[in-house]
Amino acid sequence: MKYIKDFLWDENMNVEQLVDSFSYLGFQASELFEASKIIVNMKKNKAKIFLTFTSNMVTSGLRGFFAQLCQLRIPSILVTTSGSLEEDIIKSFGGKFEITNFNVDDNLLYEKGKNRIGNILINNTEYMKFEDEMSKLLEQVYNKKKRISSSELLYEIGKILEDKNSILYQASKNNIPIYCPGIVDSSFGFQLYMFQQKHKDFIVDTIQDMERITTDLSFDEKKGIISLGGGISKHYAIFSALLSGGFDYAVYLTTSHESSGSLSGATTKEAKSWGKIKDDSQTATVIGDVSITFPLVMSNALFKLKKEKFI
Repeated sequence: MKYIKDFLWDENMNVEQLVDSFSYLGFQASELFEASKIIVNMKKNKAKIFLTFTSNMVTSGLRGFFAQLCQLRIPSILVTTSGSLEEDIIKSFGGKFEITNFNVDDNLLYEKGKNRIGNILINNTEYMKFEDEMSKLLEQVYNKKKRISSSELLYEIGKILEDKNSILYQASKNNIPIYCPGIVDSSFGFQLYMFQQKHKDFIVDTIQDMERITTDLSFDEKKGIISLGGGISKHYAIFSALLSGGFDYAVYLTTSHESSGSLSGATTKEAKSWGKIKDDSQTATVIGDVSITFPLVMSNALFKLKKEKFI
């Protein structure tokens, strides 16, 4: 039986000690500790790990952390949204995103050609550079292959990029497939459309990826998911695992609640009713902003995995 212990600050405390102390605080702190422990178990038990995230997380400074996790070979598979791809590419070519606040004058921002995502601003000029670079990237891919799956396309683009903090670069280098089922839903997708107007034989086939992601999983292997946020990236992953018996481990980090009936707020418990997560799986759900919770959860897990020589 575990009892509550008071949190006490220590001037020599590191991240691992901080998060471990959360175990005794209750509420979301204890759930956060549990999430970190499950991620360690995923890796130690050689589970195939899905990492899913939405584009706003790549807008933030988590982008480099995702790339670093690929470099450390923590995830086996990435699933994300199309906006993640364009913003990873923008930053790969030196794009700068400005931090502001949540209460700026949005009409004034529009006049200045600045686009707001929460308290982060992206200048229109960054998208103009992105369009130029995307055209060059797609031309190189097209010269190699005319019909291509989404994951193959992202692999090829990652091979061209030279930024070590790029998700696409590190995923490609470490042979981690990136699945993006909603690839047309962004400026990235619009550039695919524009490129196809000049090259009618260029086809990005998303159905090939559904075949690849489902046949790449088996009933015999352990499977885990770290789902940041929700939406299409979360569902694509948990549905693919449904066809091979469901996940053995599941960690959800989200700001959504189940009362909305949304997939983003759907609990690990609800997923068990579909067979997407096994009934005897290890699960945790942390409610809170991923820009705060994920670095804590993951840093603690990395400390432990490093100490035990699993990374």
